[in-house]
Amino acid sequence: MTTTMTDGRAAEARDAGALAPLLRRLPHNVEAEMALLGAILIDNRAYERVSDFLRPEHFVLNEHARVFEACARLIERGQIADPVTLKGWFDQDDALTQAGGPAYLITLADCAVTPINAADYGRLLHDLFQRRELIALGEDVVNRAYASDIGDDASRQIEMAEQGLYDLATRGSYEGGFESFTETMTSALRIAEAAHKRQGMLSGVPSGFRDLDGKLGGLHPSDLIILAGRPSMGKTALATNMAFNAARAYRSEAGADGRARATDGGIVGFFSLEMSREQLATRILAEQTRIPSDRIRRGMVAAEKFPDLVTASRDLQRLPMFIDDTPALSISAMRTRARRLKRQHGLGLIVIDYLQLIAPSPGSRHDNRVQELSEITRGLKTLAKELEVPVLALSQLSRAVEQREDKRPQLADLRESGTIEQDADVVMFIFREQYYLERTEPSQRPDESDDKFQKRHLDWMQRCERAHNLAEVMIAKQRHGPIGTVKLFFEGEFTRFGDLDPRDAAED
Repeated sequence: MTTTMTDGRAAEARDAGALAPLLRRLPHNVEAEMALLGAILIDNRAYERVSDFLRPEHFVLNEHARVFEACARLIERGQIADPVTLKGWFDQDDALTQAGGPAYLITLADCAVTPINAADYGRLLHDLFQRRELIALGEDVVNRAYASDIGDDASRQIEMAEQGLYDLATRGSYEGGFESFTETMTSALRIAEAAHKRQGMLSGVPSGFRDLDGKLGGLHPSDLIILAGRPSMGKTALATNMAFNAARAYRSEAGADGRARATDGGIVGFFSLEMSREQLATRILAEQTRIPSDRIRRGMVAAEKFPDLVTASRDLQRLPMFIDDTPALSISAMRTRARRLKRQHGLGLIVIDYLQLIAPSPGSRHDNRVQELSEITRGLKTLAKELEVPVLALSQLSRAVEQREDKRPQLADLRESGTIEQDADVVMFIFREQYYLERTEPSQRPDESDDKFQKRHLDWMQRCERAHNLAEVMIAKQRHGPIGTVKLFFEGEFTRFGDLDPRDAAED
């Protein structure tokens, strides 16, 4: 008999345990809502402490949301919000009538906390709201996973979940706000100190090119840098060279918090949306060994050169450079992977090859490609600021360049430019006149004499000689520095850029 009763109680306990999750209520704190609203009604300065991040939808009770919204409207008009001034707002309000009518405002005022504590109560309500949103997001993820929609595969669902989490993390955050000029000046001095320690003008991640770093001062944290050009100009080669130089120059020291802090160079995250990681690695190997990349790919390396190849590959394996060659990544997926890389290994520079191959965020709807690209460039700028690293993004140029006699790019040539020029901190174009000259060898016209043709052909040859192995990087926009043109040495056979001899630059 006793055993039967014990078993029955155990069964009831198990049933209660099974029902417990079903009986859980969403996170909320009605008393905190009443205390905060009461504080605002008693002293409107309490509203100033929460107005940056708290919104009506953050309150769990509809009547509290209506009271907060009404207070916000009056205070932002420069008027006083108290039970007397709000009475007229709620005489005909059904939501407040159900709570007790205008007399409920007096009840709220009686629950007031001191205005100095208002910010703490506001943060509590904001946190509870985020928890409710997190639960709703989790339920949505579960429901989507159970659904058998063929067009909504698991990887896409993961991206949508990541995007939802990011939106929730950044929407209405109470972090940030104004910072005193003293703190801002201290940050500026830290940047100047870092540049001084590098015994030069660099305050950012070095590109490894003397004249380019002289113009840019390095690649600055939180900057979006666009490197644009027509196909075959060497965009990927230059970006790869810059990424390699930054990784090779990486040096770190322990900071005050014990974490490693870069003193030079940077850990590089390279998103290659066009080329495979093996192709990129082969390019870097060709640059370092001065063996053409096509020979390395085809196994046509001379026996005496092979030891150099092996030695260089071992040295390169130690570089703090990480490559992701997943095609058609979205900004949300890039953000997730970059944050993971920074958390696990550190991060000093992000390179993206190239901008037009980035996929729109899951669930986004745009009327045209220009709107899509606008969202992408804004996302890249946000990524740079969030992770506090420079983002170097490559971009294609429109065919309008080919229609002009002077093929040098301009800002207007940015393909689907929209907000690329607006969002970017630095816009650079790469141009190689040699590429166009080699394809425009003059031919003799029917009515042209031999002397004239030879003179014209000689002029073309001289221009080819002057442009041979020469590349121009044109800085068309820079928020915190000068614009201008930097000339680099380019060896197409090894996809290698280098500094131009100062004497050659002086001759030009």
